[in-house]
Amino acid sequence: MPRAPAARERLLDVAAKRFYADGIAATGIDRLVADAGVAKMSLYNNFASKDELVTAYLHRRHAEWLGLLEARVARAGSARERALAVFDAYLDHAEMAYERGFRGCGLLNGAAELPVGHPGRLAVREHKQEVRDLLVELVTATGVGEPEELAEHLYLLVEGAVVSAGLEGSPAQIHRARALASGLLAAG
Repeated sequence: MPRAPAARERLLDVAAKRFYADGIAATGIDRLVADAGVAKMSLYNNFASKDELVTAYLHRRHAEWLGLLEARVARAGSARERALAVFDAYLDHAEMAYERGFRGCGLLNGAAELPVGHPGRLAVREHKQEVRDLLVELVTATGVGEPEELAEHLYLLVEGAVVSAGLEGSPAQIHRARALASGLLAAG
């Protein structure tokens, strides 16, 4: 018989579901421990505070997105398709089965609720910087002229599309942005 996940993993699983569906501020500790089926002490044995749990959730979400990107890059047949894999990873995230539908980037949603200086905001900034850096690397590999400038355009395009898609509750804008990015890469 498979072993139940440890309390830390159960808490992170529940946090991922509740923080995305309801928001960080609206999700209390009591709800998290009840949904995870653990004692409140288990939460504090694994995380010093709710803020630490929030930050761990954001790091985990970043790792989840990187895994989607890595899988897309591995399947891509060309350098151009590898650059477009950034859009595909966001599409994969958008098309996951969310309890209350797609609400946009969970990292940005989380950052919007956190005060300046919160370690979770730093985690989100680091994620977004890594997306930028990956785009520069992937676009450079296509051989286009001025890859850093094109990568910045693609970064702004994908981020704007994810925000719009979250507001609309549909990945349509990410599909549209991917098509635009494909045209920019072909013209580059």
